[in-house]
Amino acid sequence: MSESWESTLREETGAWAERHLLRTLIPAQQAGQTVLIREGRRLLNFSSNNYLGLATHPELGMAVAESVSQGIGGVASRLIIGHNEETEALEREIARFKGTEAALLFPNGYMANLGLLSALLKPSDAVFSDQYNHASIVDGIRLSGAQSYRYRHLNLDHLEVLLKRADAKGAKRKLIVTDSVFSMDGDVAPLSDLVQLKRKYNAALVLDEAHAAGVWGPGGAGMAHHLGVAEDVDLHMGTFSKAFGVYGAYVAGKKEWIQYLLNRCRPLIYTTALPLVLVVAIRATLRLVEAGDNLRRDLHERSARFRRKLQEAGLSIGGSTTQIIPWIVGESELAIKLSQALAEEGVLAVAIRPPTVPEGQSRLRFSLMATHTKADVERAVAAVLRVAEQGAVR
Repeated sequence: MSESWESTLREETGAWAERHLLRTLIPAQQAGQTVLIREGRRLLNFSSNNYLGLATHPELGMAVAESVSQGIGGVASRLIIGHNEETEALEREIARFKGTEAALLFPNGYMANLGLLSALLKPSDAVFSDQYNHASIVDGIRLSGAQSYRYRHLNLDHLEVLLKRADAKGAKRKLIVTDSVFSMDGDVAPLSDLVQLKRKYNAALVLDEAHAAGVWGPGGAGMAHHLGVAEDVDLHMGTFSKAFGVYGAYVAGKKEWIQYLLNRCRPLIYTTALPLVLVVAIRATLRLVEAGDNLRRDLHERSARFRRKLQEAGLSIGGSTTQIIPWIVGESELAIKLSQALAEEGVLAVAIRPPTVPEGQSRLRFSLMATHTKADVERAVAAVLRVAEQGAVR
């Protein structure tokens, strides 16, 4: 006799709860602001991806209000009904922003990565992915059926061993894919060295700039531009749901690559187009991002101070050099307790646990915003140090 669905689901979720891995949804108000309301408490928000603080910018509200009269929903796939002129203009602006020949708009970053990797790769190809790449990259590779090689985090020697192995096995084509800024560690991929390996082994390079676009590079163009290697990247993926404060994603590159995706990328072909109100909002926020040098300066200054204070206190923050700063504490139960203790101090820093991070590397993930004041940063640091001292955690 087969088992019932209810009993097996209860058993599995119960096991997660025993290991402190069960997740629940918690309502929050003003979630994109530096102070939010959660479970009746006002908390300093150090868990948002609204890095430049643009999610509540008045220009976005005005842009949306002006476009609402034209409808708020999508109407069909773009390849069936066409797309509006705002979408056409936005894709030209994205290409200009990234310095590429063309760009495609996607509903979100997960669908962009899932689609581009499953469209480009074939079973005869080899793909090389950093161990800590985002889940959307992992799933896109799985869906493609390509020969998958996962190299140790930021370990280029290991990557080169795998590139040689794939050549020996007769891989038809090779593709390297990596995050530029890693979302749970706040460290940065060695892009210049990756470009050298790409050239040496005749591979393509796909870069996920979700946590770098808007924050790094001239005009916020991304980490590849910041490090001067943008022209060596074959496809740039980025999102509008983080530093841009809106929603959606893009893929940018040469015309041949974009034309191929337009014809083969299932999450684009079989998905309703983004609604006009979002397209208009993205165009407005893109202008704000490009003019946001002062916001980027404030964000980098606040982040550097936060990192330095935690390091001086002996707390483990890994290799973070960006606005994402983990406090790595080890076990899931401890991470939850520390997060709760910080909430009591008036600071929101959510516990990140497996499978999002490896076993034994649970952490509190702090993500800073340009709109955090210096006083906000000092208050949060003081709270972290008190909680660490009370728990004798380093």
